[in-house]
Amino acid sequence: MNSQQVTDILMSLIYATAEISLPLLVTALVVGLIISIFQAATQINEATLSFLPKIAAMIAVFAVMSPWMIRRMSNYTQDIFRKIPEIVRQK
Repeated sequence: MNSQQVTDILMSLIYATAEISLPLLVTALVVGLIISIFQAATQINEATLSFLPKIAAMIAVFAVMSPWMIRRMSNYTQDIFRKIPEIVRQK
């Protein structure tokens, strides 16, 4: 296993992780921004106000996106397992 293969595997891991986590992170960001604008407009300074809507929105997005997330993780895992014989053979 050479350094290029390690780099390729790590880069694909980082890309897959970012791709899978992006829908949840964007949801939390957008809901948090909307709640912050609401709090600024109404001058309600309650720290826990944004927690429940964020969690509810993230659960909804996770429920919708989970089949795609599982499929993406499964494809990545299968790709890694397919590369094992190539890596062992080169040694």
